Amino acid sequence: MHTLPKIRTNPHSHWRSGRLKNFFLAIGACLLSQAALALTVALDVGHSLDYPGATSARGVPEFQFNLALANTVKPVLERLGFTVLMIGDHGNMTDLRVRTRSAKNADFFLSLHHDSVQPQYLSWWSLKGKMQAYSDLFSGFSIFVSRANPQPKTSFLCACGIGESLRHRGFKPTDHHAEAVRGENRQFANRLNGVFYFDDLLVLKTASQAAALLESGIIVNRADELELQDATTRNTIAEAVGDALDNCLQPGVRLRSGK
Repeated sequence: MHTLPKIRTNPHSHWRSGRLKNFFLAIGACLLSQAALALTVALDVGHSLDYPGATSARGVPEFQFNLALANTVKPVLERLGFTVLMIGDHGNMTDLRVRTRSAKNADFFLSLHHDSVQPQYLSWWSLKGKMQAYSDLFSGFSIFVSRANPQPKTSFLCACGIGESLRHRGFKPTDHHAEAVRGENRQFANRLNGVFYFDDLLVLKTASQAAALLESGIIVNRADELELQDATTRNTIAEAVGDALDNCLQPGVRLRSGK
């Protein structure tokens, strides 16, 4: 009779293999958990090629500013773990309701713009033989929210957070949207952080999630325009937006500064 040879086993092998299996299961569960928790931010590039918005003091259409900023904000948000949905970045989206419908599955909607002023505040200067409108009377960023949005509290908190984050990086809000003139006369939602109510703003009130519109600066202001064209400035704005959204979209977070 032939006997089978005894197989020598390491008494620790089952324990080690069990620990290894549990380790990989834990890693897999962690990755799945992170994927499940990943939030999507819809970045709306304001205006389009056919309707480019305001014209800067040096003749550059606003859409170019908006697109450059969106392309800077996107990787910052992705590094923070957000999924980013770009809206209108090809320049062919002119229907505002299509923008918000395209973002229906996002967790937050941020529309990126650059600002101008009312016609009575404009002056003219000659640049390379061409007259361009400008105004150096006002400077700074502003943020709009709508009380008609389905999530007004989160919209407000995130807008204030963005304003606060920008201020801490040296940017200042403008108050010219509160001027008692035609086309302005907006009510402050949070003056310190440059947040205004604009209840009928279509992309804010038709968004299915919390939403805000950021006017990053005033491009008819000749100094602001140059600063906003600078890559370092765009990066700083992007970092401010990223930090604010990473903070305000977390459960239980409260804004540090009040109204």
